[in-house]
Amino acid sequence: MAERRSPAAAYAGRFEAASRGEALRLAELPFLTHVNVRVDPSSPAAKDIGEALGVALPVEPCTAVRGGSGAGEVTVAWLGPDEWLVVAPEGYRHELLREALGDRHGSIVDVSAQRTTLLVTGPRARDLLAHGCALDLHPGVFGPGGCAQTMLARAQVVLIPREDGFLVLVRSSFAAYLAEWLLDAAAEYLA
Repeated sequence: MAERRSPAAAYAGRFEAASRGEALRLAELPFLTHVNVRVDPSSPAAKDIGEALGVALPVEPCTAVRGGSGAGEVTVAWLGPDEWLVVAPEGYRHELLREALGDRHGSIVDVSAQRTTLLVTGPRARDLLAHGCALDLHPGVFGPGGCAQTMLARAQVVLIPREDGFLVLVRSSFAAYLAEWLLDAAAEYLA
């Protein structure tokens, strides 16, 4: 059986070399579990899914919550009025969410192979991302607890700010392009 490779695996060494300073760190968080959840947010099924996650589904637009149950820590990002993306550790048992939904109206779909997660942290993370993103990334406007589907360097991404930087969820087919862009944009911070 062939060894499993993440979409940005070829960039691990270059990310590490670019992250030697204190100002900026780039990395891939490979093989995280990504689960798309579609359900009426006011339904009992949504409440049951929240209990299975260990955190209620956020209902305010462009927000994300962190929490978890015995199955591990999760981040749940609001993508639309009845759609969320759950980001969890590798091996997360999304079947628990299917069981919580049961035969009620909604869907739980593992989309882990669709995206990879890039990590951009450090005091210059916002400056770096601002080079290619039209959003106001100031922490007073877009800080922890937020999320947005946006464009970064012409690639569609989901941005999730954290205390130390950002998770950048990018489609697997754009991972190499975005990795090259991040490394190029980071060059000014490496001097």
